[in-house]
Amino acid sequence: MTLRTVVRRPDQISATELYALLKLRVDVFVVEQTCPYPELDGQDLLADTLQVWTEEDGEVLGCIRVLRHGSDTPAIGRVATSQAARGRRVAGGLLERGIELCGPAATIHLHAQEHLEHWYGRYGFVRDGATYDEDGIPHVPMVRTP
Repeated sequence: MTLRTVVRRPDQISATELYALLKLRVDVFVVEQTCPYPELDGQDLLADTLQVWTEEDGEVLGCIRVLRHGSDTPAIGRVATSQAARGRRVAGGLLERGIELCGPAATIHLHAQEHLEHWYGRYGFVRDGATYDEDGIPHVPMVRTP
């Protein structure tokens, strides 16, 4: 089976593709992590947002979004991997692609669940502030500088 990574701007993404991404994010963040929060935050369809996902045989295995693409303050967020795809380097590959899309000179921000701080550290991100609570889950701000 071949993994395929897809990158789409809002004007390029189909309703079916967006639905699959949002479903994965709700399955992971809302259902699996039992964290009811406003997943639909108005940023998915902004002109400078990129949706990036990995699929296999048409099934979305993982996704990220790059906010403020093309600016000097990009951010990566909504990193989610289906339970069935964990351990296959799907999230790592997506994060690497997101970093590439931000550009070599970009300072990239993200907000990580605290228990994943060291995982993001493998990709050059470092803590950039104190731990804070977001919907009952400890998070840390992180940054990756060129």
